[in-house]
Amino acid sequence: MNIALILSGGTGTRLGGEIPKQYLKVGKREILFYSLQTLADCEQIDGIQIVAHSDWRTWIDERLIEYGLKAKLKGYSNPGETRQLSIFNGLCDIKQYADQNDGVLIHDAARPNLSLEMVNACIDALKEHDGVLPVLPMKDTVYLSSNGTTISSLLDRKQVVAGQAPEMFVLGKYWQANSVLLPDKIYAINGSTEPAIMAGMDIAMIEGDETNYKITTKADLERFADSVGD
Repeated sequence: MNIALILSGGTGTRLGGEIPKQYLKVGKREILFYSLQTLADCEQIDGIQIVAHSDWRTWIDERLIEYGLKAKLKGYSNPGETRQLSIFNGLCDIKQYADQNDGVLIHDAARPNLSLEMVNACIDALKEHDGVLPVLPMKDTVYLSSNGTTISSLLDRKQVVAGQAPEMFVLGKYWQANSVLLPDKIYAINGSTEPAIMAGMDIAMIEGDETNYKITTKADLERFADSVGD
């Protein structure tokens, strides 16, 4: 079984609206529901767990029904103090109904351009590994600064990649990799794959997708709005 864990717990309104960005309507639906549509359409995804604040769950339910996306919803999880704690909350809830050898695909609600091809690629790669990370090559020259003010050395950009979502892991191993970081070390985690690497899990790299960007700024929002039209 493969479960998608969607992170929609953010409450920030940096884009200037009164509601979190993932709930903004762009085109014919809200940002969150673009990736949910892809996951609903994927035959290899068996269920969806959504991290969301309790204040938004009824609203999400109503739109899931409106868009015909409710069938795969397994439940909701509480947001944590950090992104990784939100993930851990979701993992704990998923463990209540999934097997430790099942796959969990982690994706941000604010990345609406999730493709069916990317989801399937993650699932296929997980069959022979403990985890999967889509990556993009570095196009610019990459330098290292050990003090933050001067250049220490030049890095070989062929050996440096940028990680993307979605990331996918074997549920039991990834839950354990996160649990050993409690209660304090987990606060220092910035990327979903970090706990897996720290635990020595076997992480495969697959080709990323430059169009699968995260909506963070107004420019990102405008770019996405232009791509979907009215």
